[in-house]
Amino acid sequence: MMSLMVHLKTVAHLRGKGDRIAKVTFRGLPFFSRVAENCEEVANFNEMFRWPIASRLDGNEMLEIQIYNYSKVFSNRLVGTFCMVLQKVAEEGHLELTDTLIDDNNTSIKTSVMIEIKYQPMDGTVGVWSDGEFLDVPDDRDGMFAFETDSLLSGQSHGSGPSPGRSLQGSIPTFRKAGKGVFSAMKLGKIKSSRDDHRKAGADEPAILDMEDLDKKAMRLAGTLDPDTISLASVTAVTTNVSNKRSKPDIKMEPSSGRPVDYQISITVIEARQLIGLNMDPVVCVEIGDDKKYTSMKESTNCPYYNEYFVFDFHVPPHVMFDKIIKLSVIHSKNLLRSGTLVGNFKMDVGTVYSQPEHQFYHKWASLSDPDDITAGCKGYIKCDIAVVGKGDNIKTPHKANETDEDDIEGNLLLPEGIPAERQWARFYVKIYRAEGLPKMNTSIMANVKKAFIGENRDLVDPYVQVQFAGQKGKTSVQKSSYEPIWNEQIIFTELFPPLCKRMKVQIRDSDKVNDVAIGTHFIDLRKISNDGDKGFLPTFGPAWANMYGSTRQYTLMDEHQDLNEGLGEGVSFRARLLLSIAVEILDTTSPEIISSTEVQVETVSNISESATGKMDEFFLFGSFLEATMIDRKIGDKPISFEITIGNYGNQIDGVSKPSSGKKKKKDGDEEEENELIQNSSEDEADEDADLVSVSTTPLMKPVITDRNYFHLPYFEKKPCVYIKSWWQDQRRRLYNSNMMDKIADKLEEGLNDVQEIIKTEKAFPERRLRGVLEELSVGCSRFVTLANKDVNQAGRTKLDRERLKSCMREMDSMAQQAKQIRTQVKKNTVRDKLKLVQNFLQKLRFLADEPQHSIPDVFVWMMTNNKRIAYARIPSKDILYSIVDEETGKDCCKVKAVFLKLPGKKGFGPAGWTVQAKLELYLWLGLNKQRKDFLNGLPNGFEEIKAVKTGPGLHAVPPVCLIYGTKQVFQLRAHMYQARSLFAADSSGLSDPFARVFFSTHSQVTEVLSETLCPTWDQLLVFDDVELFGEASELRDDPPIIVVEIYDQDTVGKAEFIGRTFAKPNIKMCDEHYGPPRFPPQLEYYQVYRGNCTAGELLAAFELLQIPFDEESIRRALIAVHNFAVPQIKIGQGGKADLPPLEGPTDSEHGPILPVPLGIRPVLSRYRIEVLFWGLRDLKRINLAQVDRPRVDIECAGKGVQSALIQNYKKNPNFSTLVKWFEVDLPENELLHPPLNIRVVDCRAFGRYILVGSHAVSSLRRFIYSTPDKTSNNWATAAKLMNGYMVLTNGGSQPRSSPSLSSRTFSRPAGDVMVSVDSDPSIRKMDTVVKLDATDDDGDKDKKKKKKKKKGGAEEEEETDERMLDWWSKYFASIETLKEMLRAQEAAQAEAEEREDLEIAAEAAGSKTKEKSKEKKGFKDKKKAQAVEGAEKKPVKAKVDELVVYNKELESEYGNFEDWLHTFNLYRGKAGDDDDHALDDDRIVGRFKGSLCMYKLPLSEEITREAGFDPTMGMFQNIPHNDPINVLVRVYVVRATDLHPADINGKADPYIVIKLGKSEVKDKENYISKQLNPVFGKSFDIEATFPMESMLTVSVYDWDLVGTDDLIGETKIDLENRFYSKYRATCGISSNYSVHGYNVWRDPMKPTQILAKLCKDGKIDGPHYGPGGKVKVASRIFTGPTEIEDENGLKKQTEEHLALTVLNHWEEIPRVGCKLVPEHVETRPLLNADKPGIEQGRIEMWVDMFPMDMPAPGPAIEIAPRKPKRYELRVIIWNTDEVILEDDDYFTGEKSSDIFVRGWLKGQQEDKQDTDVHYHSLTGEGNFNWRFVFPFEYLMAEEKIVISKKESMFSWDETEYKIPPRLTLQVWDADHFSADDFLGAIELDLNRFPRGAKTAKQCSLNMIRNEQDLPTISIFKQKRVKGWWPFVARDENDEMELTGKVEAELHLVTAEEAEKSPVGLGRNEPDPLEKPNRPDTSLMWFLSPLKSIRYFIWHNYRWLILKLLGLALLLLMLGLFLYSIPGYLVKKILGA
Repeated sequence: MMSLMVHLKTVAHLRGKGDRIAKVTFRGLPFFSRVAENCEEVANFNEMFRWPIASRLDGNEMLEIQIYNYSKVFSNRLVGTFCMVLQKVAEEGHLELTDTLIDDNNTSIKTSVMIEIKYQPMDGTVGVWSDGEFLDVPDDRDGMFAFETDSLLSGQSHGSGPSPGRSLQGSIPTFRKAGKGVFSAMKLGKIKSSRDDHRKAGADEPAILDMEDLDKKAMRLAGTLDPDTISLASVTAVTTNVSNKRSKPDIKMEPSSGRPVDYQISITVIEARQLIGLNMDPVVCVEIGDDKKYTSMKESTNCPYYNEYFVFDFHVPPHVMFDKIIKLSVIHSKNLLRSGTLVGNFKMDVGTVYSQPEHQFYHKWASLSDPDDITAGCKGYIKCDIAVVGKGDNIKTPHKANETDEDDIEGNLLLPEGIPAERQWARFYVKIYRAEGLPKMNTSIMANVKKAFIGENRDLVDPYVQVQFAGQKGKTSVQKSSYEPIWNEQIIFTELFPPLCKRMKVQIRDSDKVNDVAIGTHFIDLRKISNDGDKGFLPTFGPAWANMYGSTRQYTLMDEHQDLNEGLGEGVSFRARLLLSIAVEILDTTSPEIISSTEVQVETVSNISESATGKMDEFFLFGSFLEATMIDRKIGDKPISFEITIGNYGNQIDGVSKPSSGKKKKKDGDEEEENELIQNSSEDEADEDADLVSVSTTPLMKPVITDRNYFHLPYFEKKPCVYIKSWWQDQRRRLYNSNMMDKIADKLEEGLNDVQEIIKTEKAFPERRLRGVLEELSVGCSRFVTLANKDVNQAGRTKLDRERLKSCMREMDSMAQQAKQIRTQVKKNTVRDKLKLVQNFLQKLRFLADEPQHSIPDVFVWMMTNNKRIAYARIPSKDILYSIVDEETGKDCCKVKAVFLKLPGKKGFGPAGWTVQAKLELYLWLGLNKQRKDFLNGLPNGFEEIKAVKTGPGLHAVPPVCLIYGTKQVFQLRAHMYQARSLFAADSSGLSDPFARVFFSTHSQVTEVLSETLCPTWDQLLVFDDVELFGEASELRDDPPIIVVEIYDQDTVGKAEFIGRTFAKPNIKMCDEHYGPPRFPPQLEYYQVYRGNCTAGELLAAFELLQIPFDEESIRRALIAVHNFAVPQIKIGQGGKADLPPLEGPTDSEHGPILPVPLGIRPVLSRYRIEVLFWGLRDLKRINLAQVDRPRVDIECAGKGVQSALIQNYKKNPNFSTLVKWFEVDLPENELLHPPLNIRVVDCRAFGRYILVGSHAVSSLRRFIYSTPDKTSNNWATAAKLMNGYMVLTNGGSQPRSSPSLSSRTFSRPAGDVMVSVDSDPSIRKMDTVVKLDATDDDGDKDKKKKKKKKKGGAEEEEETDERMLDWWSKYFASIETLKEMLRAQEAAQAEAEEREDLEIAAEAAGSKTKEKSKEKKGFKDKKKAQAVEGAEKKPVKAKVDELVVYNKELESEYGNFEDWLHTFNLYRGKAGDDDDHALDDDRIVGRFKGSLCMYKLPLSEEITREAGFDPTMGMFQNIPHNDPINVLVRVYVVRATDLHPADINGKADPYIVIKLGKSEVKDKENYISKQLNPVFGKSFDIEATFPMESMLTVSVYDWDLVGTDDLIGETKIDLENRFYSKYRATCGISSNYSVHGYNVWRDPMKPTQILAKLCKDGKIDGPHYGPGGKVKVASRIFTGPTEIEDENGLKKQTEEHLALTVLNHWEEIPRVGCKLVPEHVETRPLLNADKPGIEQGRIEMWVDMFPMDMPAPGPAIEIAPRKPKRYELRVIIWNTDEVILEDDDYFTGEKSSDIFVRGWLKGQQEDKQDTDVHYHSLTGEGNFNWRFVFPFEYLMAEEKIVISKKESMFSWDETEYKIPPRLTLQVWDADHFSADDFLGAIELDLNRFPRGAKTAKQCSLNMIRNEQDLPTISIFKQKRVKGWWPFVARDENDEMELTGKVEAELHLVTAEEAEKSPVGLGRNEPDPLEKPNRPDTSLMWFLSPLKSIRYFIWHNYRWLILKLLGLALLLLMLGLFLYSIPGYLVKKILGA
């Protein structure tokens, strides 16, 4: 190993006195020394730095040493720099020198530095020096090296600081807690088991902990310690504290485990367009996996409108779900008897939908293609919505009002972003070459029988390979009886590219008639083997080996772990490896010889050369077991051994299936060699370890007991070892590159967690840490680019290797640039945004690091007893792979690692998986055999090797079978267990009786049990005496074993129940160190406790490990004990434990010998007062069947507490009589350490018995801390604040957390009066400036009529809306439009901002290089922007409709749950569920406590209490209303519901509404809406209620059933009480304008002036003062507004209401008490159903008004009944047709003609079709009809839909209402008498926007249809009467549109009333008959006047022919007669008669 070492000895002649620090840089990698404290002239550093180097030292390279004055607060100041050229060092290898420094101006200064440099090259060409020379250096720096500049903050050993200009990352005194500080790295690791592990994740992963090298020097960088600071390493950040928590699978589709989850997929098929085919009857089939659902059939149309909603429910593991294919197909004329013909289909996997924003596609067009004919283009489009909801996802549906049709199909295709609209067909070639290492898949009994019969031995497996991709399967042939099958076949899939299916599944299966099972499964993620950037590459893979893992290899007929072989869950054993490759070829569909079908094909391919996958090399795996503890007691009574395997090597029980075939391969034969190895024979190799026999299992050993749950193996000083030789293709480069990226990612992740911690705990300078992180990232990335580009010509490099390398280098390079770039932009205010950006880097790194082409299989560690496998751990081989370049080495190679063994497969789910089966301290090393010499380097020193007893020549090289440690150190471990919080509820009472058990090495101890609490404060010190650890003292100091803490719930009977587990690293003090600051006493820290994958609380504790010096007696004993070994190096101390810091004796007489946590460690306390507001209890459930009658609330915090008054009769009044009580308590100064506050509700029963009803723990009191108001600021929010932005009600209100509506803005203003005018002209309703204000935001508003076309004159066609026409719905639809506009504008703004940022970064990062990403993103953003702009341009002048606010979520989520002063605490009882997330604890809620808390330090300042009107009994809760019962009228308005979950078999529901409030229930059953999933209810319900008894309103939607009970679809609950008392005034929304009549009438019984007066009085503010000229003054603000109002009769009168309303609408600007008042609104609430927890069942739009009964009664409810459709009649006169194509050939003449008639219909299907009469025998395509169609219909103007009510089928109970777009269809047909009529062509006119008809037939052309978008359109509803020519079209064979005729028609629209006044007849009938058409004679029916027609037809054309024929006939007749008569005549003549 080449390396450069620098020994920095001293720096002399320094000026002044102070702390100094040195930075030594070589090749751009800096190291920092420790801080030399308080040195005057001379700083003694005496430190060693070592750089391992990969390339030779060049003579011109430089070494730079910089000396700084170190400061904890300010940036470090440079003293001077020393630079030297290393030429001499390169020649001689060793150099000592003393030289002076130079300062900034390059002048020499006095200060000098003394250093020694050594350089050891690889080949020893330079003077050699031995390691021994360095041993005197008291430092442990060497051997560890890191290139990323890990900042000192992290307390990480090999950290080096930032660059000089940047100070030591903001070295603030409060950080630097002895390196054990803020982000203590002493805590284990921050190394989450990396993403790779999740991919194979089982249910519960063992945590994989790393012993990071902790540098004691870094630990000393600490200032003084304030005893109460806490290291935040894991206050909450999950990642910092290592644990077996797995991160949520991000969209990279990693199976979180094989555990099934609930999913709901909802698909709405809206319509189809441009379907190809003539006169078809299309049906859409929706298929997911194997479930199929069909829409109804629409007859003879190419653009059917369905609007049908389908829901599929699944309960499967996530990755099974995501691999399912969604298939939409259009089928033509399917019916009961025939399956119909497929028009085209569209495929996409569920994962693609799930990875979309919001997990959904909304209103997108899926393009159809024909799988049987890939040369054909697009077969049409289906418009649909697809959404995938997992448990806990909430989907934000865009608002469902009258959508403007997205006519732009191309712009809205159903494709993920970045995929081209035109996808091409491609062939996917999957070549399967061969497999090896297959397990037995048959019993040997069968084999023996066969052998007896046939006389030969067979391999017991018949393998074949099956590949699944995009819903298709392909199989290879079956290779009979072969463990090493060779297929050489390729499977070809034809699929559109890029495919919308992410993964390809490759399985080796065993062919068997009875039991065809998978042997192993491998998934190939297409995104990992391709790259879609401009420099990207098509998917390519291999040829490479894929390793398959699954169940253990012994064959059983029913394998309990068979799922693992199917790819579900983490494989527990190696199954086989398969050699395969993948290639993709884009097809040119125009070439003639192409096969047009997409069927899967299988062909043979030629064999592949051996070297194609890399050259075989010999690998060596070494493992040493240093400790085996925590062995589960079930296994503890039998002897145990451990086995390590890699592939099949080392597997003695069931590893090798020896091929029976006699053929032996030569040296490269993989399996044979392996067999022989394992069969302990040897091959003659020329190496020294010729006799090396693999040892893969440890000797059997009987466990000894640790405590009642766990055993351990007594290894003590003898540590067993295993080693295995194996042969694999040498593809280490792949793993090295992965390792480098993983290390950069780990580093980054750790840094980001630090930054988040700093932000979370509000420490100073997060931006400095983030800059440091980015610095590390950019250095790491550039370093990758230099290292990765090696071994490029190695054998076996595939195309994917080359391409991946290129794209990784590109990505890393650009990431380095961007990181540098972002670093410069990190400011205090941008930290959060930049943090998000950097998190994307982390995801990208993890994605890049995952290597798709395997090489060496993973290593498995099994615990065995009785030759049975019990528990295992799986270790990725790359993590333990060795490289001479440090960055490339695996992160666990040469390190001791704590490994937790778990049960295999499903056994590991649930509680069984939480208990540790065993914990190993394991050391592993894997590398090439030839690099083996270093394999013991990382072990703790002080051992001797014991070889296997075997003599032989190369004995020195044989690895040891056992290590014996002569050195042992004795320690005392002190575990300071202070408290835990938010623990898991393990008892039925909803509490636990927790105790903690601490394990360290082979010892364990428990704390006491505290009963009935989830937040135990044990305050207990556990002392472990005489803990013996083996190894050298200095190493133990930096790398102690980890401590495991398990928390249990004590049960009176049975064994304790597991609550959770966490890990920690102790602080270590060796006997020669001083026990004092900065490192001691240690700080309490929070450790996250995990139970399986879920968090189960936090533990606050500290751990220290103190070395005990030996006394002489023990030395003597030790010498005797180990006299056969070297005498141990024993440190002689001053004797015994006297040296340790003293333990305080038990202070508590009751607790006996329990030691409390000592003073220096426990937090510093100060006195707080906690005031509690007791309001009331709600919804208490029965306890043990008895009702709660006299409840009381007990509040407890840190041992003190207070009880509420007793509620005498809960039924009568559940509120408390005494509102405020308080108690004083001593709490830690540090807010983060505040204990939780417990709320318990007990029911007081007779005879003094109490029963616990439920409890709630407030885990963080921070949001209730009161801070005194700031007198100086005159801002809108000067009210006293609670921490989270709520204010206590000393003086009124505050802002909620989120700004209550999109348009509310808050302005801070100087003191003095401020003018706010609101313009009186309501048409200018814009928000321009501060001065002119209004709540509605109208940016770019688009009218509902999307495309208003201009008349030729250019004037807008828009009739003035009539005030009387407007109703509440007008207001509602206008508001929805506004909401959409706002969302669109936001989207555009966001897109623009992102784009700007992208461009900035790109510009600065690349200079000339463009960024791939920003380009493709840009397209998408431009589109978004364009949409918004287009919206703005198209906006016509909009009618002035007053609007309300439509919230697309619940009202309370806008207003902080209305907990502005009254908080709701859920009371829990019962055992917590063991679901993955505790989010759904709803079933444990037994009631709610309403109240609030306020805490403050004593004493409180005087000013507050002296304020006027201060009521001392109320404490901090001034001015709150009394809580006596109050009667309220509740008026619930339900507008409509959307997307209900279907409840009936037909996929529909019959919804109706039920409203419950307390005892009252309103059922609206008779008004159910038939077969509707989007019902419009439009109803209001009045209920009288008495708060507080009845305050929870439930609105449910039920499904009406004719038979049986009605089913609940979903319900939503609203807490009315919080709304009623909230200062946001949620009783009745305030509208934007005041009017006394019309659709916008004022609803509140109190007028705006009264409301304003009351608010001013309550808030104790001055006003309102109304002035002349429309002004009003409130507090110091002046508002202006209109002062006149019109009543019903149009008379104007003066009023102040408008002014008052203006103030109310801007109430949030009033200083001190201002807050946003709830506007007039409609809220959208999700409907939930307890049976399907967490998944929305639809949404309901509604609002609630509340009116106290002691006030004047409100007016009648406003009318929101659904608009009745208006009745119209459409009269269509078909005058003439022209140029209709001629279909029939004449029998006689062969002339073309057609018998034309026209058919037309308006409503959805053809049930109302009308036909004209037939114009027979048209020869020119002209037809004359003068025929009238009359279509009556009902139409909803606002929604532009026709409403039809009809029975669905003859069995339907009642009519169903459908809404369909108004489209008139006209078709032209050719009538046939005996066969079916022929369809010739059609035109469909959308009555709202259709092209104007042409004036003459000549001008009528196909372009009227083709360029419909560009032509002006008209609406029949505006024009009323239209006449013109329109083209008929059909599609020919090539799917081209062709003109098949023209029709002259007149459309006349009349309302029903007009129709009654002037009726018309159908056809040509009375009244108002049309005249008969003037048709030519030919068209007359030939059977009426046959002669005429014959004459016309025949004579006319053929008279000459007829005459000739007649002549000929006469001639023939005469000839015939002649021939007939001649014989007789002759006879007569002859006989002479």
